[in-house]
Amino acid sequence: MNQAVTARLRHDRRERLMLTPEGIALPVTIASRGTRAGALILDLTIIVILMIATTITLVGIAGGTAGRFAQIEEPGAIGQAIEFLAVIWIVAMFLFRNAYFMYFELGPRGATPGKRMTGIRIAARDGGRLSVEMVIARNLLRDIELFLPLVFLASAGDDGGAAGLAATAWFLIFALFPFFNKDCLRAGDVIAGSWVLETPRRKLETAMSVEKPSSDSGGPAVDYSFDEAELMVYGEYEVQTLERVLRENRKEALSAVRDAICLKIGREPNETDPRAFLEAYYNQLRALLEANMRMGQRKADKHS
Repeated sequence: MNQAVTARLRHDRRERLMLTPEGIALPVTIASRGTRAGALILDLTIIVILMIATTITLVGIAGGTAGRFAQIEEPGAIGQAIEFLAVIWIVAMFLFRNAYFMYFELGPRGATPGKRMTGIRIAARDGGRLSVEMVIARNLLRDIELFLPLVFLASAGDDGGAAGLAATAWFLIFALFPFFNKDCLRAGDVIAGSWVLETPRRKLETAMSVEKPSSDSGGPAVDYSFDEAELMVYGEYEVQTLERVLRENRKEALSAVRDAICLKIGREPNETDPRAFLEAYYNQLRALLEANMRMGQRKADKHS
């Protein structure tokens, strides 16, 4: 790790180093508590809007169904239809509350709409890809942290007594948990082994769109071409990691990632310019993955 990175880590208490499975140390920034709270509020607002829209839609369908069966004098059918719509409503409410977070966090961006709007995402603290188990664990804990104490508070009412105080204490312990650890982790993050990180908003450099990058050595341009077998050893997660390495543009990281890729695909790294090589590999791998996605074929990571 060079002196500039070391100085930046000391200056900003939210800066960390993430060690990828390939052994590359990538600087990352922990999302602030305020940003995380803002993302949660946005997500809960979206969920409430979806719940209200679904409820209004199902009530409208129920009213139309009841009127239709009333015309043909089928009271028993009306009750069955209403029960069926009630089951749909219960399932929809459950999915909005639980599956919403899991669906988006298991995606390639690792972020819900609220997190994307505030510029943060979920990441595994070990530098690997988010697993299904990690996402499920951190989101199931949200019920214990947030929803259950709020339900107890609502059911306790104004005269909750000891039950209301216990529910309030329960809620505050988990709500204030991020203030008592340096990584701003909630209990779900501790259990799942995840971080919430800031997502760089910088656009990729123009050089990353060049199809045939030139060498930094001042020599002739080098045409780095890779066949499909060499490209498909990696997937979407590795593309995102490679993108971060190119954004950071740290010489030692570029060389280390270049060497790791060359070793993986069986090429000799000694005579290749690290950045030009990685730019070419990134562009070609991304183009191939996007082409495959249009054909319905998706490769999440190198293990897929």
